[in-house]
Amino acid sequence: MTAALVPAAPQDIAELRQLYFEVYGHGYPVALGSDPAEMHRLITDPHCHWLTARRADTGELAGSAVVQTDRGNRVGKLVGLAVHPRHRQHGLAGRLTAAVTADALATGALDSIHTTVRMVTQAPQRVVARNGYRPLGLLPNAAEVSGCETLALFACYADGVLDRRAPVAAVPRALVPLLEAAGDSIGIPYAAVRPLGPGEPETAAAHHTKAGHHTKSAHRTTDRTPIEVITAPGFVRRRFGEVFPDPAGAYVPLRTPNTVLTPPDGAFEIYADLDPAAGSCALVAVHPCLSAATGALDSLTAALGRAGADYVEALVPLSDTAGLHAFLSAGFVPGAAYPAMRRIGDRFHDHVVLSRTDRQIDFRTTAVSTPLQPYLSAYLTAWTSTYLPRHEVDR
Repeated sequence: MTAALVPAAPQDIAELRQLYFEVYGHGYPVALGSDPAEMHRLITDPHCHWLTARRADTGELAGSAVVQTDRGNRVGKLVGLAVHPRHRQHGLAGRLTAAVTADALATGALDSIHTTVRMVTQAPQRVVARNGYRPLGLLPNAAEVSGCETLALFACYADGVLDRRAPVAAVPRALVPLLEAAGDSIGIPYAAVRPLGPGEPETAAAHHTKAGHHTKSAHRTTDRTPIEVITAPGFVRRRFGEVFPDPAGAYVPLRTPNTVLTPPDGAFEIYADLDPAAGSCALVAVHPCLSAATGALDSLTAALGRAGADYVEALVPLSDTAGLHAFLSAGFVPGAAYPAMRRIGDRFHDHVVLSRTDRQIDFRTTAVSTPLQPYLSAYLTAWTSTYLPRHEVDR
């Protein structure tokens, strides 16, 4: 089959919605495949890259792929990759991935593009890997598509970005298995990074902990700060814009908060992207700073659980040792690294994705490709160290 790749247009919206329905049924969790208003906004956004594939002979819509961009943070996200079941096995997914990624990077406005792929089969993992995306880790229980699913995180980079990473001298010991997996999978040199225990200063000497060795579980926080959950998307967006006016601010790129969580005294405000239908929530930003809220993370996750999210995700700078210790002590498990995610000056700073899920994790039906195997082992090591008593770990 010969297919032409052309930019999406507003008149394509009805066909695109039908395409996503044919591929995913009613379970597609992204608005760009189901919400006409959001689809129109993205198609007409000059900084969004949306390509469609049409049969050369009939003009039939055969596929779609999108790269959304956060120009302030110079980060993009590949989403909405879909090929109609009748047109698979022709390499169309790879062509769309390569073309839309190249278009986005060619603007010079992005330093990296990331994507999350389903793991019901290895095919999506192979498609992105063949087109320059590097495996960064796993997000267990992150999506509700056909049941509760684990996603894999991948990213590709503009030339020279990974060579300008800011060094990190020490990290919490629980992150060592993840960083070793990143070193094995994509060649990021983390061997010189020192592991630290809770409360241990970064200048203290520490012994390197191999991925196969388990350390004592981190002390769990017990703070019971009352948390109010405000789910008013319009108000939250306006308030977020007032508190974080800088488009290159220290918040999670490509996430629009729709919920704010705060104690009654207003000591802090945590902005979050809450999706009760998917049972998930991403923490977007904290005002005035992360340290103001670290003692209330257990209360936060409990409040989000009552609001319908039993998967909570946070993106934390690898250099923020105190913040990482706080999330780890609240039961968050490191699942993915994102090297060189954020540019500050002429250097790029590594981040880590940590998550906490209250649902049972079942990897038995997860198709883990070879490049992701080290991340699975690292996650299991970190989860075991967090949730099993030490005598069970050492047995």
